[in-house]
Amino acid sequence: MGQFAPEVTTISPEAISRVYQEAAAQYKALASKLPQGQFPKTYYAKVDKLETSGSDWWCSGFYPGTLLYLYQTTGDQQLYAEASRIMEDLKKEQYNTSTHDLGFMMYCSFGNANQIKPRPEYKDILVNSAKSLSTRFNPKVGAIKSWDSDPKDFLVIIDNMMNLEILFWATRTTGDSSFYKTAVTHANTTLQHHFRPDYSTYHVLNYDPATGEVKEKKTAQGYADESAWARGQAWGLYGYTVMYRETKDQKYLTQATRMADFMLNHPNLPKDKIPYWDFNAPNIPNALRDASAGAINAAALLELCRYAPADAAKKYFNAAETILTTLSTDTYRAAPGTNGGFLLKHGVGHHPAGTEVDTPLTYGDYYYIEALRRYQELLK
Repeated sequence: MGQFAPEVTTISPEAISRVYQEAAAQYKALASKLPQGQFPKTYYAKVDKLETSGSDWWCSGFYPGTLLYLYQTTGDQQLYAEASRIMEDLKKEQYNTSTHDLGFMMYCSFGNANQIKPRPEYKDILVNSAKSLSTRFNPKVGAIKSWDSDPKDFLVIIDNMMNLEILFWATRTTGDSSFYKTAVTHANTTLQHHFRPDYSTYHVLNYDPATGEVKEKKTAQGYADESAWARGQAWGLYGYTVMYRETKDQKYLTQATRMADFMLNHPNLPKDKIPYWDFNAPNIPNALRDASAGAINAAALLELCRYAPADAAKKYFNAAETILTTLSTDTYRAAPGTNGGFLLKHGVGHHPAGTEVDTPLTYGDYYYIEALRRYQELLK
């Protein structure tokens, strides 16, 4: 990590500590409502309904991951015990070759657990997960397949940049360079084809699996094929920041900074830095915000500021600080005992499908706590 140190900060250690304490209480309340074998997905306040999923849902790693982050900040053993309990239900997914989301599912959970208390079992689970993820790589396309569909199609989404970190870990741990090469190839293919001249990203690309040629560029969760879906921008920004950390290849740092600048300089980014669910949503300024995209951006910017030149680093840090300040207000952070136990309100999951619209989201919580931890690290 670089040498950046902020000169002035606006979020007090006491305020952060209070967030952690209240978050721990919220997640204990959430744990008490979970049916056996189920993972939290979202909460519908109007009907007081907790929606859950099985372990194969792409978000299954965020709940244990957040518990582990909160255990690290509070030392509360109850949080560690609950994370360990639910990871027993999650570990079978190490052999799941039908998803590209094993980075989210296994690295945010077992990866965090292995950092806290390394265990041979965790290591084996993570290596197997990396192997399962690698089965989805097509050398002709130069990418990992995101979604299974028609065999004549090969769909890759920008979100997949988030699932590469586990591959770098696997190469470091096993000495097998194939994982590293897969991650770099995927990132380079995405760099070449996924971005517009202004450094906004498409959501979905469809490649020909036989030739590797791009057949179409479109959206699934954004407003339109040519719009800039906010969380997609955030996934890309975070993903290329990780790519630079893992490889020190300058082109990834350039990409991350250009993506950050696209977002931060965008005329449709509100002053409080929480983006509308899509930068081109038709009813701005009345469009819904996506707190989860804000949280992911904050976490990414707080790493990016360690690598960027001084002026840019300051800009990125200040933007992340604004995001965290906004997310920590009553507008976005749930009052204790509300929101079904989730931390943040106003996430937007899949607007076009009408699912998880203006609700809490596990990944919003996860990256919010991660960003606060990164903020604290920079103050040391």
